[in-house]
Amino acid sequence: MGISTLLDRQPRLHGRFDLRPLCADDLDALFAVAADPAIWAGHPASDRWQAPVFRRFFDDALASGGALVVFDPLTGAMIGSSRYDFTRVEAGEVEIGWSFLARSYWGGSANAAVKAMMLRHALGAVERVIFIVGEGNIRSRRAMEKIGGVLSDRSLDVQLGPDIVRHVVFVIDRAGFAAGPLHGVGER
Repeated sequence: MGISTLLDRQPRLHGRFDLRPLCADDLDALFAVAADPAIWAGHPASDRWQAPVFRRFFDDALASGGALVVFDPLTGAMIGSSRYDFTRVEAGEVEIGWSFLARSYWGGSANAAVKAMMLRHALGAVERVIFIVGEGNIRSRRAMEKIGGVLSDRSLDVQLGPDIVRHVVFVIDRAGFAAGPLHGVGER
């Protein structure tokens, strides 16, 4: 049995936030969050706030089989999404990516809490989690450093619309998670 069959890529996770599998009925509520152009400023897909572009992103997320939506349990509001993926990984890894949160959740510990919950779940089945970040996406690179991501020597070129964008790979493994800044974060 392969590692990818051991990891439930669409769990229901409960802690500081609630995560559940993305479904087709989530389009309008998730687009209401994603329609903020400032979320995508500095991101390689800076036009993702536009409805047709977001629709392609959403459809890809549904087809991936690993997409989750994030809710604030205090308000019940959908505040973003993320996903698990095995497409661009090496043995013993899963990728966490395609993540975004409403700007009202920036600047605090929301990103760390969501990532900690997802990491805790993933590292029960795999040794390492990778995060693929646009090389020029300074905000996401800083966020990765803040949560204990280690910049690896791996990179890849990703086709985004007509452009090819260089991406770097951050890694958090089991030992790094246990000793890092996210250990214990995100739990209720």
